[in-house]
Amino acid sequence: MSYDYLFKYIIIGDTGVGKSCLLLQFTDKRFQPVHDLTIGVEFGARMVSIDGRPIKLQIWDTAGQESFRSITRSYYRGAAGALLVYDITRRETFNHLMSWLEDARQHGNPDMAVMVIGNKCDLSHRRAVNKEEGEQFAKENGLLFLETSARTSQNAEEAFIMTAAKILQNINEGIFNVSDESSGIKIGYGRGQGITGAKDGNLGQKGGLSPAKNRNGVREVNGRQAR
Repeated sequence: MSYDYLFKYIIIGDTGVGKSCLLLQFTDKRFQPVHDLTIGVEFGARMVSIDGRPIKLQIWDTAGQESFRSITRSYYRGAAGALLVYDITRRETFNHLMSWLEDARQHGNPDMAVMVIGNKCDLSHRRAVNKEEGEQFAKENGLLFLETSARTSQNAEEAFIMTAAKILQNINEGIFNVSDESSGIKIGYGRGQGITGAKDGNLGQKGGLSPAKNRNGVREVNGRQAR
């Protein structure tokens, strides 16, 4: 299927905050209550429509364990968007957000669109981080913010769509150089003229996580490492 743009995303944050579950909810519209810890990096992709234009999202879900931090850093490069996830029931995951953000800004594109996500909002009775705290962190650092639930799908769709809309806005404002692939943006076969900022998120064809994984822990598509 043709698309106007391809945007590369990366999902970052502490282990166990629900990064893989958010990706699975977005790509497959399902929740997996028992999920193995991500080893290295996993990959998912989906087509969406932003303001009537087809956009392909290529999403890299990274391991949160410290032992995989060096692998994770290599995927910051060439990412146009990042979802920075914490668990609203575990304050330490919120306290570590700045460390993850500094990593992203040091090793990635300085113009990357970043969405802060407070996940597991369905567990509000166990809340350890107020929504206002998440909003304040995002505001102070010039980031987007949403609370989500991978279990109920609340705002899972919107998190990916809003980040794509911000990337399109940055393209329109000349912040991204789309001819430079290190920006995390590729011009697709169906690329039209006059791209405008996205206002809605009509959904298109989807594609789930690929089933294969190579020895480095990176998921593969059709037997080849997806990039």
